[in-house]
Amino acid sequence: MIPTADALLAGLDEQQRVAAEALVGPVCMLAGAGTGKTRAITHRIAYGVATGAYTPSRVMALTFTTRAAAELRGRLRELGAAGVAARTFHSAALSQLNFFWPQVVGGATPSILDGKARLLGHVAERLKLKLDTATLRDVAGEIEWRKVSGLSFDAYAASLATRGLPGRLSAEQAVELQQGYETLKDERRQLDFEDVLLSMAGMIEQEPSVAMQVHEQYRFFVVDEFQDVSPLQHQLLSLWVGERNELCVVGDASQTIYSFAGARADYLLDFPKRHPNATVVRLEQNYRSSPPIIETANRLMRGRPGALMLHAAHGETAAKAPITLSAHPSDIAEARAVAQKILDLIAAGQAPQDIAVLYRINVQAAALETALGEAGISYQIRGSKRFFELPEVKQAVMSLRAASVSISGEPLFKSVSDVLRGLGWSQSPPESRGAVRERWESLNALMGLVDLSAPGTTFRAFTDELMERQASQHEPTVAAVTLATLHSAKGLEWENVFVVGVSEGLVPISYAQSPEQIDEERRLLYVGITRAKQRLALSWGAMGAGQRAPRERSRFLAEMERLATPDSRNPGAGRADRS
Repeated sequence: MIPTADALLAGLDEQQRVAAEALVGPVCMLAGAGTGKTRAITHRIAYGVATGAYTPSRVMALTFTTRAAAELRGRLRELGAAGVAARTFHSAALSQLNFFWPQVVGGATPSILDGKARLLGHVAERLKLKLDTATLRDVAGEIEWRKVSGLSFDAYAASLATRGLPGRLSAEQAVELQQGYETLKDERRQLDFEDVLLSMAGMIEQEPSVAMQVHEQYRFFVVDEFQDVSPLQHQLLSLWVGERNELCVVGDASQTIYSFAGARADYLLDFPKRHPNATVVRLEQNYRSSPPIIETANRLMRGRPGALMLHAAHGETAAKAPITLSAHPSDIAEARAVAQKILDLIAAGQAPQDIAVLYRINVQAAALETALGEAGISYQIRGSKRFFELPEVKQAVMSLRAASVSISGEPLFKSVSDVLRGLGWSQSPPESRGAVRERWESLNALMGLVDLSAPGTTFRAFTDELMERQASQHEPTVAAVTLATLHSAKGLEWENVFVVGVSEGLVPISYAQSPEQIDEERRLLYVGITRAKQRLALSWGAMGAGQRAPRERSRFLAEMERLATPDSRNPGAGRADRS
């Protein structure tokens, strides 16, 4: 049943309701971690549709990942606003580019590069440069940064004095590679992802008919994670909006962790200056984390530009599980201690999927994988092969889709289980570990989606939903502990979070030297801390593989440790480093 306009407002807190009712003019939602910003966004749009203020087809909701866009579409559909477009910047721009290119340029839109490294390799060969894969990836990152930052080659060359050079390249070689990349790309009639935004911006600026059609199509814009907007994305957004003021932005300056990729929180923080008549709403009531975690996060960010001071939701005043702080002689000792604590949590009834271990760089996962494997704990690495890309899952989805054409009238559980049994699923997991168990867990995750389906869902409707999930990478929950970098954990949450490697050289990372870079590391730790709902454990290992000198605990810990409890197995862990 589609909720009424009054019902859409009924479940919102005071500030969320203010945001939802501000349907016209510029609106800026400063939304802290765990404050229900997605709820506020979707209810605001749905309320606008329900009251007749918005025509669904004229609303564009923008975000940064296909997963986030899929979540917005799903929620809006449930709230009666199915016709609203919810897309990433790139998918929205590409859709428009495919439409306008034949009109403006003629012919089909050029093909889009999957990645830059291979083309860069060909350019390096032309220039007689021998570059390894890592250097090619770094140059690709530099190309992306230059283009989203709106820099010319001359301006980019000037920036290298302070930015640093990729690999062992000279400044001249770095620029020559980028110029050669653009030349070869044009010769092959190809575009990269940044070109999609640049081309669409150029068409709107230079072709009045394109601008008119774009402005006629969309009038109301909502942008999530506005702190992550780059200069290029901001330019295109401004062109989409035009002379109108129907723009709602949502973000948290404390979660700006992609500055290296061109993101600028200034656009969020300066929004009220750019739009003096803007409605500004601060969402600071945290519905996710326990009071000790909230206070720890506040202490870490207190006094930082744009920082929001979170407070616990009503009724969440009693301290729950304390935050623990522990030191270990080595990375593997730290990993084994974390594995033991995870075993204790699971034995106490915690589901593995409610537990995450977060770290700064990918290489830290090796020790954790070893320790969890030794302990017999199932885990999945976020950012590795996606669930719907696994061969057994692809096969299962195809088999379910094929069966749904001829099977109808049976209970959904029976239809799905019959197909999956033929692929090796059973109600009880196999006793063996390894590939057989992993295959069963993948199939069991698909079975778990049956329980999440609405009563009366048909077999065909279920497979339609599977196909939508597959297209949008909306993956089901797998009964495994999550391993993830702090960057890839953004936007997620778990009951229990372990943040490992909280030491100098890792958090903050060794190459973070300037005050701006150190602040980015602070924000990254803040993101990790605010992923936790009930339990948070911070730890570090003194010695890493191949290290000669021990690490020092992170400078950030001293600011937070008043609210942390030293681990009973590491009684000295909570002492501040006063040197």
